[in-house]
Amino acid sequence: MTVAEKTDSKPASDAKIVEAYLVASMIPDPDAAAVYMAPGTVITFTGGREFDHPRGPTGFNAKRYSWVKKKMDRFDVCPGDGETVVYSIGTLYGEWKDGTPFEGNRYVDRFVVRNGKIVKMDVWNDSAERILIRHGIDA
Repeated sequence: MTVAEKTDSKPASDAKIVEAYLVASMIPDPDAAAVYMAPGTVITFTGGREFDHPRGPTGFNAKRYSWVKKKMDRFDVCPGDGETVVYSIGTLYGEWKDGTPFEGNRYVDRFVVRNGKIVKMDVWNDSAERILIRHGIDA
């Protein structure tokens, strides 16, 4: 098998799985997002919070934002042996709980996809930094 045969279609379809998951999670429809995840998937969210279903991040986000969406700038796809690592990189935009709009909040989501399902997700963004600055803490 050539490198091209190993890396062409499966990683591209794995990136589409990640994109579909993110689109469903932004509605937000955590049950529709869960369709793209294997049983036992661990979602490690900002601050090291762990969830076993997309309802966890959706509930957490409801405490932090009035609403939030992702502007997905790119997907970096890293094929591996039996799995694909997909990074979604972009910015968040939305509205804080006090009604103040925001945009340009950087994020990186890292997914591991095996057999057409997400098996691990890690989430990082600059929201905590932005919240600190809003409270006058800018070291």
